[in-house]
Amino acid sequence: MTSSEIIVGLDIGSTKIACIVGRKNEYGKVEILGMGRADSLGVNRGVVENIQHTVHSIERAVGEASSSSGVEINLVNVGIAGQHIRSLQHRGNIMRNSIDEEISREDCDRLIDNMHKLALPPGEDIIHVIPQEYIIDGQQGIREPVGMSGSCLEANFHIITGKIAAAKNIKKCVSKAGLDIYDVILEPLASSEAVLSSQEKEAGVVLVDIGGGTTDMAIFQDEIIRHTAVIPLGGNVITEDIKEGCSIIRNQAEALKISFGSALARENKDEEIVSIPGLKGREPKEISLKNLAHIIQARMEEIIEHVHYEIKTSGFEKKLIAGIVLTGGGSQLKHVAQLCEFITGMDTRIGYPNEHLAKSPSGEVGSPMHATGVGLVIKGFQKSEYIRSHQDNASKKKRVQKESFFDKIFMKGKEFFEKDAED
Repeated sequence: MTSSEIIVGLDIGSTKIACIVGRKNEYGKVEILGMGRADSLGVNRGVVENIQHTVHSIERAVGEASSSSGVEINLVNVGIAGQHIRSLQHRGNIMRNSIDEEISREDCDRLIDNMHKLALPPGEDIIHVIPQEYIIDGQQGIREPVGMSGSCLEANFHIITGKIAAAKNIKKCVSKAGLDIYDVILEPLASSEAVLSSQEKEAGVVLVDIGGGTTDMAIFQDEIIRHTAVIPLGGNVITEDIKEGCSIIRNQAEALKISFGSALARENKDEEIVSIPGLKGREPKEISLKNLAHIIQARMEEIIEHVHYEIKTSGFEKKLIAGIVLTGGGSQLKHVAQLCEFITGMDTRIGYPNEHLAKSPSGEVGSPMHATGVGLVIKGFQKSEYIRSHQDNASKKKRVQKESFFDKIFMKGKEFFEKDAED
């Protein structure tokens, strides 16, 4: 991929599958060209449960994105989530042969590659190895070691793992839909690229992506990712609660939640009533919006309590100056930010996916529910730039080696002719 090329993000969620197409403009900003969306029929809590249904949903979303953007889509960045995701901290080191030679990007890559050899429980694989800080000969807190000198290069890593079977099923679905995978990216990492500013990451912030099947979170502090977690509760559980509590069918429960749902019951008046059409000629059913809000609030409180627990266990609770940023479809519930502030005592805002884009996306693309898809596009550009700079450095190194080789031959020849002239 080159900077002028187009990158596609494919968000395979529990309620929707979204395909977003983007490219970089002449100013280096990401521009969204088009998107497609389809109901997700084969995914539950981030895990594929029906290959065929998932493939059909992917094909529909990709087809819609292709026609809206005018781009033929073959290569995609895919998001991965689900309750099988785990994270752990680990420290690794390598010994270098020469203290005189500068630390190179290859040394850092070798250290990262070593982390991929960690012994994990059966059936698990490493998704991401993220360096947090480097240590050179005992000197800590180094962000960029390239160009420095030292014999022992160490680093603290944030390692994200997931079930091999879950990742393979996602890859199989994408492949059966006739697409190739450019990269597989953890969804909260992608969402963070779309909705968080660098100042927030430096100050300390919690990203909470409330999806349909899961709630994903990532904690950043000092521009370093410190903690990730996936909570197996999301918007679908709220819909199920409404369905059970109001004795209505699922589609009606989802429509009620979207149109009239509130995360704070006290914001609704007792006399506010909504009428739901009866089934097969039966009498319409009247539902109190206050009761609806009580059902939603109970489940949202549970989700936010889980988030608060993860924040406490991370050890960074007192260092998160920027508070919490809520995104994902669940963040569109009315008064959810106020409820989050009330439970956690932390500043909370809703995150829209426009932080790193050329212009604020209009319509559906600008909704928090598409933060992951937009983030996958941004992550794709970051990877392609990294690969390109890597190739540039490698070709530069070869050129220097080639030049030094010819210099040596030239000097040898010069010495030979000078010596011959003296004789």
